[in-house]
Amino acid sequence: MKSTGEVMGIDYDYESAISKALIAADLRLPVNGSILLSISDEDKKQSGKLIQKLVDEGYDLFATEGTASLISELGKKVVAIPKRLNEGHPNVVDIIVNGTVDAVVNTITGNSSAVKDGFHIRRAAVEKRIPCFTSIDTATAAAESLTSEGPNYNVKSMLEYIPTPEGEPHHAK
Repeated sequence: MKSTGEVMGIDYDYESAISKALIAADLRLPVNGSILLSISDEDKKQSGKLIQKLVDEGYDLFATEGTASLISELGKKVVAIPKRLNEGHPNVVDIIVNGTVDAVVNTITGNSSAVKDGFHIRRAAVEKRIPCFTSIDTATAAAESLTSEGPNYNVKSMLEYIPTPEGEPHHAK
């Protein structure tokens, strides 16, 4: 199981459960477009798979300075955008509000000014009604669900996921 906001997905494996949770939370990535990445230093090590998946799917990447450096080091094309709201325009909030990006990945850590800027990033995404991911694993799962051939999850009643004492699934009646 994986919870995403106020929803939960249940299935036989992580990928299927997260697909259900993302659909229920209306957090599916658009099929194409641009994505803003602002990844904390602590999450940068595990972000390579996500970045590669987004590049493979043809997304245009926008990123805050530190994240843009990482993406460039990986040999990927990226547009660096100022994260600090007092450092000029366009900044991260501007490109969310004006519709330049279709989704946001903003992992949370840092000092109080970084946390405050992150709050404004996430708030702008919510107000614009675009997907906003605050964890690398959930954003990666959303990106991976794009390449699934058809639904990559099972549609069953809750009871069917719970094994009987004999270890067999319940059958819907």
